[in-house]
Amino acid sequence: MDRRAFLMGAATFGLGAAAHAPAVGQSLSSSLIRIVVPYSASTPPDIVARIVATALSDGEGWNVIVENKPGAVGTIGAYEVLRQPSDGHTLLSITAPFAAIPGLVPDAKFKAETDFAPVVQVGTAYNVLVVNPSVPVHSAAELVAYLKKEPAKHTFSSGGFGTPAHLLGEMFKLETGMQATHVPYVQFSQAIADLISGINTYQFIAMMPVVQHINTGKLRALAVMAGKRVAALKDVPTIVEAGYPSLASEDWAGIVVKAGTPPATIARINEAINRALKTDKVRDALARLGTGPGGGTSDAFGALVNGEIARWSKVIKEAGIKINS
Repeated sequence: MDRRAFLMGAATFGLGAAAHAPAVGQSLSSSLIRIVVPYSASTPPDIVARIVATALSDGEGWNVIVENKPGAVGTIGAYEVLRQPSDGHTLLSITAPFAAIPGLVPDAKFKAETDFAPVVQVGTAYNVLVVNPSVPVHSAAELVAYLKKEPAKHTFSSGGFGTPAHLLGEMFKLETGMQATHVPYVQFSQAIADLISGINTYQFIAMMPVVQHINTGKLRALAVMAGKRVAALKDVPTIVEAGYPSLASEDWAGIVVKAGTPPATIARINEAINRALKTDKVRDALARLGTGPGGGTSDAFGALVNGEIARWSKVIKEAGIKINS
């Protein structure tokens, strides 16, 4: 998914928090608020958005619904939000693949960096590098050496073009100089099933859906893409410990709105979501997804997103990734 610098400015991701007026809260509480998810129902981004929607409905008394607008690497959902007024009543739920849009879809009719304004980071999760147990390796370095022996033989899978699994796989190739063929899947569950059956060699995959497979020996974990060890896989080294610190990355989720939304409105939504993220109910729900709670300022989330865009645009260009490849 390099990563953490952001140009701040009015009507861009730099829109910061501001004290909200009572009228803002009254407006949000008296009107329908839509959270647009640019992915299908029951995917992790959709589940996170529904956790947020429920929390805002319960905690703030707002009328919040979730609408799924999947397709075209997330651009369909983005276009839907940009067609609406800049009033804070239509939110876009984004995850790490959002940062790949500028690199993957250079002719998109919007600029991710300037046409949306950040609200807040909702959560953080990590991917894990896994292999089928039949692969005779027990570390990331051993996997690299193994792949280099027969570069035309091996494949790595993902849940689709532009996903963290795809981009981390391409970055892994750039970092190590080895080769493997990318196999994208439409159905995430099928990607896991084929990895377990040995059809593909390895995958960078969302941690929580495969923890049980790792614990039961159906998959072997080689490294977690984090800077420090995570509790769910405390015996698995981080990618930093494995010797590839540049691959450390977060699989994050957050909320943005259309640029031009009043700063006071952004601040009010930021405040509400930050409050929700401190509740046990929300934290427990996110934990069940393997996601840690986010929070913080709009500016901080904007800096994260802009850094991600820069990082992944560079990877996409260097790897020669095309959307129709």
